[in-house]
Amino acid sequence: MHNFSLPKSKAFEALTRTAQERILILDGAMGTQIQTLGLDEEAFRGHGGHTCAYHSDHPQKGNNDLLILTQPEAVEQIHYDFAMAGADIVETNTFSSTTIAQADYALEDAVHDLNAEGARVARRAMDRATAEDGKPRWVAGAVGPTNRTASISPDVNDPGYRAVTFDELRIAYGQQIRGLIAGGSDLILIETIFDTLNAKAAIFACFEAFAEHGERLPIMISGTITDASGRTLSGQTPTAFWHSVRHARPFTVGLNCALGADAMRPHLTELAGVAESLVCAYPNAGLPNAFGQYDEEPEDTAAKVEIFAKEGLVNVVGGCCGTTPEHIRAIAEHVAPYAPRQIRETANV
Repeated sequence: MHNFSLPKSKAFEALTRTAQERILILDGAMGTQIQTLGLDEEAFRGHGGHTCAYHSDHPQKGNNDLLILTQPEAVEQIHYDFAMAGADIVETNTFSSTTIAQADYALEDAVHDLNAEGARVARRAMDRATAEDGKPRWVAGAVGPTNRTASISPDVNDPGYRAVTFDELRIAYGQQIRGLIAGGSDLILIETIFDTLNAKAAIFACFEAFAEHGERLPIMISGTITDASGRTLSGQTPTAFWHSVRHARPFTVGLNCALGADAMRPHLTELAGVAESLVCAYPNAGLPNAFGQYDEEPEDTAAKVEIFAKEGLVNVVGGCCGTTPEHIRAIAEHVAPYAPRQIRETANV
């Protein structure tokens, strides 16, 4: 199913060249920035501004992806701020833009527009930033894990039960990825993977969409080590995770979320030791406090991420939960002196 004979996109070639020259910078936490806006239910629905064309009686506050349609200027500004802080790659605000995740808000019908417009909003921000400083930038279509797992039962009393099937995930991811491509995404980022079977469905959907599109976009794949066990929620070590997704020939494989940079480091070291692709890491700004907030200062996070670069573990770095444009600026400055990790087998990209 994975057709590697498809021509690579222009962005694929440009990203590959740039990644050979320096460590690339990914953006930070969209959700953290949205929280600072203090938006209420009316703002999420777009009353008084861009009104959502899709009707739902369900409360929408907290549906951050919907802001693509109802508060596009605010979302664009966040993307722009990260770009001007040093991000080469920004993620679309589409972490939950699948029919599976949007079912919680009764907005399944909005999925295509969320993804297509999400990519367009990010592209506008990148074009604004590039017009100011001339630096090329890329849009990563963000594909989250959904709120269901294909290989784990949500019911401890029924371990054989599954809330979703592989094909249901493949179809949902396919709708999302087609929207992201239609909106002009330069690459696809499958992120915060806690169940590798979900990720495999997303990978399958990517190649189906690429075949329709007529060219292959770079795929970034990022797993999540959930605790001190050093494993994903579905039980895989970083080494096992790599071997489960290597068939996709990802542009990058890496880790994000759940952990701060300190706790992520040993797992990243293991992954960098086996991966035949570029390696990406974007940790949280430390661990959350008792109120769920992240207190780690930009310089502290950046100093810890710098160790990744100094030890030759990474090709792309950025931030996840709690990381602001100030964190990204500090990270970019700290890793600038270091050469990117050398991969063993570039032919697989």
